[in-house]
Amino acid sequence: MASVRQMAAGHPGITAAIQRSRRLLHRRALVAAIASTVRVPGLDWAVDAALLSRLLPQISAEFGLAPEQLDQLNPRRREQVQKAVTLVGSVVIGKVITHEIALRATRSLGLRLSTRQLAKYVPLAGQAVSATLGYATLRYLGEQHLRDCVRVVQVAELALPVPR
Repeated sequence: MASVRQMAAGHPGITAAIQRSRRLLHRRALVAAIASTVRVPGLDWAVDAALLSRLLPQISAEFGLAPEQLDQLNPRRREQVQKAVTLVGSVVIGKVITHEIALRATRSLGLRLSTRQLAKYVPLAGQAVSATLGYATLRYLGEQHLRDCVRVVQVAELALPVPR
C-alpha cells in the first residue's frame, strides 16, 4: 500500500496539507502518550477521545473537508465529495465528531488499549510501554484519517483551501 506522501506525489498543495496535519498529529499524540502514563483508570481513554474529537476535524479542515467547508460547496460538488467519502469508506469525514464517535474509534483498537491500561501499573518500564502505545494509538488513528482525507480529495478532485 502506498504511503500518504506517495499518494500526494506531484501535488504540492496536498503535500503541504499532509505536513501541517502531521505536525498537529504529532503534538496531539505526545499529549496522549503523557496521559497514558498517569495511573488513573480510564483517563487515557477519555483523553484520547477528547484529542480525537478535536484532531480529526482539524485534519479534515486542512483538506477542505470540514462540515462547514462542505456546506459552502455548490450542491453538485458536495455530491461528488459525498460519493468520494462513501467510496473511501470514511465515517468521520464531513461529520461533526463527538466524544462518543471518538471513543468508539479508540475502542476499535481494543487489545492495544487494554495492554496500555495494564502496562501503566508496572513501574517505569510499564509506563514507558503505556506511553508508547498511547502515542502509537493516536498516531495510527490520525494517519488513517489523513489517508482517507487525501483519497477523498483526489477522488473528488477537490481544490484545497488556502492555509491559515
